[in-house]
Amino acid sequence: MYTRLTAAEAAAMIKNNECLALSGFTPAGAPKAVTRELAKIAEAEHAAGKPFQVSILTGASTGESTDGVMATAQAIRYRAPYTTNGEFRKNVNMGNIPYNDIHLSHMAQEMRFGFFGEIDWAILEACDIEVSNGTYKVYLTAAGGISPTAARLAKRVILELNAFHNPNAKYIHDVYEPLDPPSRQPIPIMNVGDRIGTPYVEIPAEKVAGVVECNLPDEARGFKDSDPITDRIGQLTAEFLVNDMKRGIIPSTFLPLQSGVGSTANAILGALGKDKNVPDFNVYTEVIQDSVIDMMLNGRVKDASACSLTVSNECLMQVYDNMDYFKNHLTLRPSEISNNPEVIRRLGIIAINTAIEVDLYGNVNSTHICGKKMMNGIGGSGDFERNAYISIFTCPSTAKDGLISSIVPFVSHQDHSEHDVNIVVTEQGVADLRAKSPVQRAELLIENCVHPDYKQLMWDYLKIAKGGHTKHNLPAAFAMHDTLERKGDMKLTDFAEYVK
Repeated sequence: MYTRLTAAEAAAMIKNNECLALSGFTPAGAPKAVTRELAKIAEAEHAAGKPFQVSILTGASTGESTDGVMATAQAIRYRAPYTTNGEFRKNVNMGNIPYNDIHLSHMAQEMRFGFFGEIDWAILEACDIEVSNGTYKVYLTAAGGISPTAARLAKRVILELNAFHNPNAKYIHDVYEPLDPPSRQPIPIMNVGDRIGTPYVEIPAEKVAGVVECNLPDEARGFKDSDPITDRIGQLTAEFLVNDMKRGIIPSTFLPLQSGVGSTANAILGALGKDKNVPDFNVYTEVIQDSVIDMMLNGRVKDASACSLTVSNECLMQVYDNMDYFKNHLTLRPSEISNNPEVIRRLGIIAINTAIEVDLYGNVNSTHICGKKMMNGIGGSGDFERNAYISIFTCPSTAKDGLISSIVPFVSHQDHSEHDVNIVVTEQGVADLRAKSPVQRAELLIENCVHPDYKQLMWDYLKIAKGGHTKHNLPAAFAMHDTLERKGDMKLTDFAEYVK
């Protein structure tokens, strides 16, 4: 039926300086067998004094079996668009890996537009494969990612048929690739559960180099349990949304939610799920976590659409075991569809994502510590927040046991401008920035969201800020960041030494 390869045989086909496009979105659905063997080849070549590096394009992050082992082996020539691996992050911040942080909805179309050059290989993880009439029908596993574009553009394709995934995963996929301008048509998703494509990726047989059979679990990341701070943020966000619904700003039927990844996102969804004033709702997002699956099974979430099942493996098995239900209520899409601005705006998504820091005027940094050290990347937050019906950012008011204030005079790196931010929530309170001038936003953020340890400092900054529409004291704007780097915390006595 198809040519079987070992992972080592498949990896040996890939040459130095070639470009790889991979399936998956987060560790869900990412290749795991071939990339590990590729890292071994890189290590052997380097030991022999020979160069060996490849470029890697993905839907989002991957797992240890790609970003981790390849970064350790110094085998990455270029990488885009997102990652969460610690070893990779370390190498990026040391300058060892050229890394391009890209909006996730842009990735597939920028590949098609030729921004990355030629794609030599696609490596896709599959739960099932059908071969007939010179065509492979490849059924994906736990994520859509950039798979259809990767397979179409690549010169050759390697498939990892992973027996860990139930073949019934095919029933939740909707594979759709839009045409490019000037021929692009509207994306006809009118409701969260609409399906507009096929359940498989179609690949000409002559492009498929072979199939690597394996049985490897998804490398799901563990997330911290919620704590009193994240629980409080969740409660405040739920209360805010309920109040907007009572005021008629949100329809009485509610609107679909998008939520980022992590403990705060889980706490917010949990709080909404428990609030009896919130009707049963839909989810249109990029990543689904365990909490959404739990709420789907108890009927709290009616339909969910995403790019990825970023869940524990136990939860993933729960989805597979209840496929008669989930095939009618859960849809996995390619990332340029799950994160598509047209669809997000049409459906009226309420977007909730996490900030590293927020400044007095509502600008948000979600990627860089002190403006320099990359954390993970912008991910899909820009796709959703700019196009949302209501744009919400959440964060604890402090970090590192109070040494760092998350509300600062001026963000050290800007990912989301004030124009894309409606609401900011910390455990201290909610700042509704809608219909507010810059100074009004600053006053709301200080009063409602700043930790008491930093509140007077922020009022002091606002007093020395100069200007017209937006006020700043540029010599003092990064004083808190400068103090952090010099002394290990942001608690400067006053701004006097910075004011000129």
